[in-house]
This record gives sequence, structure tokens and C-alpha cells, in this order.
Amino acid sequence: MVEITGVEKGSIGAKCGFAAGDKILAINGHEIIDVLDYRFYCTEKKLVIECEKQGIRKKIKIHKAQYDDLGLQFETYLMDKQRSCRNSCIFCFIDQMPSGLRPSLYFKDDDARLSFLFGNYITLTNINDREIDRIITMHISPVNISVHTTNPELRCKMMGNRFAGESLKYLYRLARAGIKLNCQLVLCPGINDGEELKRTLTDLCALWPSVQSIAAVPVGLTQYREGLTPLQPYTKQTAAQVISILESFGDKCEKENGDRLVYPADEFFILAEEPMPDEDYYGAMLQLENGVGMCALLKSEFESHCDALDGVCSGAKKTIATGKGAYPLIKSLVDYARRKWHNINCEVVAVENMFFGPLITTAGLITGKDLIRTFKDRDDIGTLLISASMLRQEGDLFLDDLTVRDVSEAIGAPVEVPGASGAALLNAILK
Repeated sequence: MVEITGVEKGSIGAKCGFAAGDKILAINGHEIIDVLDYRFYCTEKKLVIECEKQGIRKKIKIHKAQYDDLGLQFETYLMDKQRSCRNSCIFCFIDQMPSGLRPSLYFKDDDARLSFLFGNYITLTNINDREIDRIITMHISPVNISVHTTNPELRCKMMGNRFAGESLKYLYRLARAGIKLNCQLVLCPGINDGEELKRTLTDLCALWPSVQSIAAVPVGLTQYREGLTPLQPYTKQTAAQVISILESFGDKCEKENGDRLVYPADEFFILAEEPMPDEDYYGAMLQLENGVGMCALLKSEFESHCDALDGVCSGAKKTIATGKGAYPLIKSLVDYARRKWHNINCEVVAVENMFFGPLITTAGLITGKDLIRTFKDRDDIGTLLISASMLRQEGDLFLDDLTVRDVSEAIGAPVEVPGASGAALLNAILK
């Protein structure tokens, strides 16, 4: 049962007499619990909606086009409370954050509905048989799963949950039902890499084509790990060893199935100081949000736009702030553009992450305070260009709650946030 909080004027729902406070019990005989039920069963052309209006149960019949929206509004987009994580993973990044940040940053979600709606990853430890049946019935695809290891005992240890190994049964049920799965492996040196990684890849590759991608990312370690499980960062040598294993499985999958399937995150290539693959290597790029193929895509977009663009460069001074990991790539892109526009006046600066610690080198975790510390005493910035990944989805706040305006005022220079594409970055440099 879900409660309506509002009805759009002129909508189908309004014409049928729905009002705020009404409760939807079922649609075409199917109980409605949350947004997945509602969206799935509302796609029918003929609806019989069982509802409760002022304590009186009624049935309302509706005839509409298949995908027409009813115009009903609910308290939250899930029509239910967001589900939090039940695990205590030894590598959890949220556990490594300093105190004093906004409360939303400390919430650990593990909600299958968010996997469907927004691409979030779930561990399968916070789900039950009914929900698995619903995913299969509705054929919700893809589902993004944080696997980490297929060794049940090791999974329990890594995730701090005695049911973590048992919950792998849901992975195999979804695969057998033909649900498309994107799998994530957060690798910790000496724990789930090496032979354990080979075991996990063997198990997951056997589930192709249901498993359509496997991404391995290195554990992120901040300076706030007091009292947490001791973990080591990846080195050049150990990162190269991981890449070797992943490449061997990827080569085998590509040879046997025509699908590479297994991908190291960009950060592994950066840590190993190995050349980044080109765009074709990543196929459909199914795990961009995991940092898999982002560098290749940015490079391809930037260089293609650069080659095709017939325009002039203003010569205005620009400074690009990025993380230490992406610095070589961004610098190479600016140099590429400078071969065509000799008057480009753009500097690339690698910002050291003092907020989370020097082991964190990704641009997306740079805070406003780090930018201010880096640029406050400079008078040659021109316009500072930053990545949208440094800001929350609304585009207004850094992780430390400073705004773009706060940073701009503190450093005495305008701050711009180009779009995420390589073309947008080039346009920002040239304009």
C-alpha cells in the first residue's frame, strides 16, 4: 500500500478522481508496495486500481495508452524508505570519512530498487526471495552487483556479514533467469586478488552472457582508518600483477565468446604506470560509473572534437585542476590541442588530496578546501576549470560542503565546471 501525496492537474489520475491522501492497494490484482510495483503494473492499457479513499475501499477502472503516466505523486521516489547496508566491509569508503560532513554522506545504501533506477551497486545481503522473484518476473535488467569474491567464506570475512556467502545464491538465480548482471570487485592486496581473483573470475565468466561485465577496482584508502582492518595500497608491481590476471581472463573470454567481459578500472593502469587501452577495448563501456574506460572515452572525445573543430582560441588563461591520477592524461590532451591552437594558454595542476590523504588521487574526491589550499596564493589562474565529478549531483556542493562560489571568492578567480565530455573540456579551454 502506498499513499498519494499529490495529483497533477489535468492528468489521468485527476480525471479519475484521485486525491492526496488516497492509498493505492493493488493494480490489476497485484499488491503495490513501492515504485517498482507501481511502474511495472501501470504500463498496462487497462487498469483496475484498488484504492482506499477516506477509509472506504474502491475500485477504479482506467483505459489509457500503454505507457501513459497517471500523474500521481508520492512522498519519495521509492514510495518507501531507502534501505541501508547491513554489511561492515573491511574496505568501506564511508567508514574512512572524517566526521563533521553532511549526514547524507554517511548513509550506506544497499537497495535493489536503486540499482534499477540509478545504477547503484547492491551486495544481495539486503534482499529476500520475494524481491528476487519480482526482479525475475519483471525482468529488471541490468542489476549491478558488488561481488568482490565468489568464495563464500572469504566474502563473509570481507563484508563483515555471516550471510554474505549464502547470498551468492541470488547471483546464480538471477543469472539462470537471464537477468543481465554487471559485477564489481573491490580488490584488496593479499586478500581477494591473486588466486582468489582467479577463482572469482572463473566462476563469474562461466555465467556469461547473463554476466555482461566484470569490473575490478582497487581499494581506496584514506587517512582516516584508525581502528579499521589493516589494508595495504596497491603498488606499481602489485597493480601490474592484477592487470595481468584480468587481461588473461579478458583475452580468453574475447577469444571464446567475442566479448571481453573482464576489465580493470582505469586506476589500475595509472598505478601500474601502464598505457591506457583505447576506446575500442571497452566495448559497450558498461561500467563507466566504476571508472572503467572513462579515460579512454575522454581522450577519444577530446581528440575527435579537436580534429574536427574549425574555430579559434581566445588565448585567455585557463587552469585545469585535476587529481594526481588523471594529471598525465589531462596534460596530454592540452598538449594535443596546443599543436593545433598555438595560442592556448592553459595550465594543468595536479591537486594533492589533503582532505582524504595522499593515497586518494581521483579528481572526483577533491574538496573545496583542497582547491583553496592549492590556488589561494596565486594570481595567474585566469579561469579555474574543475570536473563536475567533484560536486554532488545537484552541482552545488563539494564533499566538504563548500560551494563553487566559496572557492571562487577564496582564490579570487572565476571557477567554471565544463560538461563531462571531452568536447566540453576542449570548448572550455578555447573559449
